[in-house]
Amino acid sequence: MEFFSFDKAYFDRLCRRDIATEQHFVDYFSKLMLIKLRSRVHSLHIIDDIRQETFVRVFKAIQSEGGIRHPERLGAFVNSVCNNVLQEFFRSSARDDSPEMEAAEPPDHKIDLYGMLANKQTTEHVRAILAKLPEKDRQLLRAIFWEERNKDDVCREFGVDRDYLRVMVHRAKNNFKAFYQKSELAGQRP
Repeated sequence: MEFFSFDKAYFDRLCRRDIATEQHFVDYFSKLMLIKLRSRVHSLHIIDDIRQETFVRVFKAIQSEGGIRHPERLGAFVNSVCNNVLQEFFRSSARDDSPEMEAAEPPDHKIDLYGMLANKQTTEHVRAILAKLPEKDRQLLRAIFWEERNKDDVCREFGVDRDYLRVMVHRAKNNFKAFYQKSELAGQRP
C-alpha cells in the first residue's frame, strides 16, 4: 500500500466537505484501519463499528475550530483516535460480561389505542424533523430507513461506496438527532 502525504490544501478540502476528498480519506484510512484492527478484533462487525466511530470523531475534529492544528500529522491523528476507540471497546466489552437477561414476557395482543395515537404523533414528529434537514441528509435517511432500499442502489444514486455511505448515514443520523433534541428541549413535540 502506498502511503499518502497530507497537506494544508487536502485538509482545507476536508474542512469544506469536498465529496471526492472525503471519499479518498475514508477509502485510504479504511484500508489502514482494517489492517490494524484485523489482528486485534476478530469480528468484522466490530471492526466496522470501530472504524465508523473513528471516522465520526476525526470528522468532528476536522470540522471544529482548532481541532487539528497540523494537517501534515493527520495520519498520526487518525491512528491515535483509532487506538482510543479500540481501547474504549475493550474496556466496555470487559464491563459488559453480565448475566443473560431474563426472558421477556409474552406480547399482549390487545388493541392499544393510546399506543396507536402515540405512534401517529411520533411519525408526524419524525416527518417534521426530516423536513428541517438538509436535502441530501433527508434523501439519504428516507432511502435507507423509510423506504428500506438496497444499500448498493443508494450507493449508486449518491455516487459513493459502502464505506463512505456508512459515514454519510452516520452524519445524517447525527443531524437528525440534533434537530430532534432541539425540538424536545423547545417542547415542540406534537
